[in-house]
Amino acid sequence: MGTFQIDFGEAASPDRIIGIDLGTTNSLAAFMDLTGPEIIPAPDNTRIVPSVISLLEDGSYLAGNAAKARLASHRDATLYSTKRFMDQAATPLKIGDTFITPPEAGARILLELKRNAEAFFGEPVTKAVVTVPAYFNDAQRQATKDAGRIAGLEVLRLVNEPTAAALAYGLDKRKSGIIAVYDLGGGTFDISILKLQDGIFEVLATNGDTHLGGDDIDQLLIQIALEDIAAEWGAPIDHDTAAVETLRQAVIKAKEQLSFSLTTKIDLQYKGKSYQREVTRELLERLILPLVERTLGPCRLCLQDAKVGAEQINEVVLVGGSTRIPMVRKAVEHLFRSKPHTELNPDEVVALGAAIQAGILSGEVKDTLLLDVTPLSLGLETMGGVVTKLIHRNSTIPASETEQFTTAVDGQTNVLIHVLQGERELVKDCRSLARFELTGIEPVPAGLARIEVKFLIDANGILNVSAKDTRTGKEQSIEVKPSYGLTEEQVEAMILESITNAENDIRERQVRESRVEADRILGAIENAKQSDAWYELPEEDKQAIHAAHNELLLAYHGDNYHLIQAHMEKLDKASLKLAENMMNTAVRGALKGTKI
Repeated sequence: MGTFQIDFGEAASPDRIIGIDLGTTNSLAAFMDLTGPEIIPAPDNTRIVPSVISLLEDGSYLAGNAAKARLASHRDATLYSTKRFMDQAATPLKIGDTFITPPEAGARILLELKRNAEAFFGEPVTKAVVTVPAYFNDAQRQATKDAGRIAGLEVLRLVNEPTAAALAYGLDKRKSGIIAVYDLGGGTFDISILKLQDGIFEVLATNGDTHLGGDDIDQLLIQIALEDIAAEWGAPIDHDTAAVETLRQAVIKAKEQLSFSLTTKIDLQYKGKSYQREVTRELLERLILPLVERTLGPCRLCLQDAKVGAEQINEVVLVGGSTRIPMVRKAVEHLFRSKPHTELNPDEVVALGAAIQAGILSGEVKDTLLLDVTPLSLGLETMGGVVTKLIHRNSTIPASETEQFTTAVDGQTNVLIHVLQGERELVKDCRSLARFELTGIEPVPAGLARIEVKFLIDANGILNVSAKDTRTGKEQSIEVKPSYGLTEEQVEAMILESITNAENDIRERQVRESRVEADRILGAIENAKQSDAWYELPEEDKQAIHAAHNELLLAYHGDNYHLIQAHMEKLDKASLKLAENMMNTAVRGALKGTKI
């Protein structure tokens, strides 16, 4: 369990810590050597472990290259790209005649990496830093840690993949800057914009496409080859899994060669038959142009979300084997107006960054910021006595999150910011950390004010909370040390309570949030009854509103949020004519005395 307080003077642990890139298509492990981070090879000297597992007839599993080799012959008993399902950790995936969860599948890959590391070092390896996509939520991060636990690895830290890539290039040594990390892997595409300030990385925005990668490029070439083969051999091979998989490997080899030469051949030898076709880089670029363009859309959206222009990007880092393609590199350079870093192997850069983080934790890397994790979620109180979490448990710190809120009452000029810590859904069940008031808010109708609340945890575990009225610029802030007064046992107890009470907490939160919405509707009806629009209503419409109003009040005091929601919808329908009258009255008032 991580704590907020970081001890920079701690001695190096005698246990070795490795860095792991648990990827969608391929995975790698690395360690800190005397000269820097190095990839840990398998006993056969291969450096990459395909993220593939295969179930054997005796119930045992193969992982990595051995499992990938069975894709053609035992496809139903072989799984790949299971990382995509980490947000559905309890969902079973069918493999052969049995089922396995995504964390269990991930554990098989991690176990293969662990065994490779133990063979390389000649000693047990039990601790690791594992990378995850920046957009992974709390459940996906926890599922990744669970995968490590199942594999016999204590996952000391989860590090965002773009942060690890930036660490590998030593970009944390910059004083400040904006960094774009463009990651085009085998099956997924991710773009992240990071802000670096005094060695601290903050993820400003992420975007991407979970169904776009090098596999799509392979498929374009495979399709051409399949059509050629059907014509040359007199019969299609589409339904011969082994033939298609053999062709896939030939196509991948040709695609990789085109990154370094202008022309090559797809060469397939299968069951005594031969197929060869010359392909040029020009042909490849024509084929993949739409795919490359598809990566640029998320990049532009990511820049917008990060609120930075392309000209503000100081560094660009390329990750993933598909970024070796010259056309991809040119497109990225053109968009971000900065020559991307290509010095390191793009397949290995994330694992190398993970190894650096592992070295920081073990004490092998000096004078570098030690990233810790939040032991409990941090949030604030919102209407109905519920907690809105901004920074979730197990988030790597330093961390920063910003969210916008609004006012609940017309003309409201101040708002109380109540900062809370814990995993429960309701304020009464969480730990109160601080309260402060933002005053001087512009008195506008309820829902129009924009209050920007920012949570920032620095490297020393100090939480700074600021609240700002975006209309007036008025701002208030407070500092608090969330870890103060909490023992490890108390933290564990709070987490256990949240798990035990999760179902009841969610149900009560839903009831309270429904009541907040009901209050808004009931208040709007009461206000409307004082208007001319009410008196213009036919008597039967008034009666229908009265009936729906009273039914909602009865449901309001119960604990069935479905019933509250149903009666809100009923009152909404009953008051449609009233809403139209109010709109017409407002329009008439606005046009009164206007000459056309």
